[in-house]
Amino acid sequence: MRPARQIMPLVFASPHSGSHYSADFLAEARLDPVALRRSEDSFVDELFAAAPAMGAPLLAATFPRVFCDANREPWELDPAMFDGPLPAWVNTASPRVGAGLGTIARVVATGEPVYRHKLAFADAEARVRDYWQPYHAALSALIEETRAAFGACLLVDCHSMPTHPVQGSPPADIVLGDAHGTSCAPRATRLVEETLSAMGYRVRRNDPYAGGYVTRHYGVPREGVHALQVEIARRLYMDEARVARGAGLGRMQRDVGRLLDVLAETDWGFLRG
Repeated sequence: MRPARQIMPLVFASPHSGSHYSADFLAEARLDPVALRRSEDSFVDELFAAAPAMGAPLLAATFPRVFCDANREPWELDPAMFDGPLPAWVNTASPRVGAGLGTIARVVATGEPVYRHKLAFADAEARVRDYWQPYHAALSALIEETRAAFGACLLVDCHSMPTHPVQGSPPADIVLGDAHGTSCAPRATRLVEETLSAMGYRVRRNDPYAGGYVTRHYGVPREGVHALQVEIARRLYMDEARVARGAGLGRMQRDVGRLLDVLAETDWGFLRG
């Protein structure tokens, strides 16, 4: 979703809010649709839907995270999921693969296996080709267009975080991830942090989410591209058990809109170094 005219060097992206589940995928899965949907960052694209009207593009995946995860390397695959050997160049040893959460997830967020049977490697190839690669081609193009127009780009990678019984007290409302200061200008992270804190939100940095593949891959400040991951607590705006919009959705949208107002009024010259 593009603005009529881009007025700020920001790109917003939501790689995990997709909710289109094909009939073929649902037939392969051993879990019901609600269990599958709990792996989504549901409604995050709606929280940031005002970005184009404010002058910045918003890219949102329509395919679900459990089907193909755009916040992973393209070939992080668990060999135990497949009915034959994987090519030697596939990354089978990352911590994400070990947790069952590679490019093609073996389990959902609750740890339950996704599939009734093993997959063919051709299935993974098709998903990477038809979903992962187009998403990243679009994201790369938006970043390059923005950097060309403004001299720099700040990518805001938009996510949500589930409630965990073992979370500290009080739990964070929002976690900002800048790969421990390496993916984004500290001034930009601080601006977002201070704006959200002033609204009354408990904001943490890099704990427990410092940024995934998107943040670390695209965030190269010395090249004029900064990336900041934003994780919003699902309890603030949705019913996590039913995967349904909650009473707080409207307020969260308004507060994200207030953040966008601040970002639209910011002089971003400092991103150019």
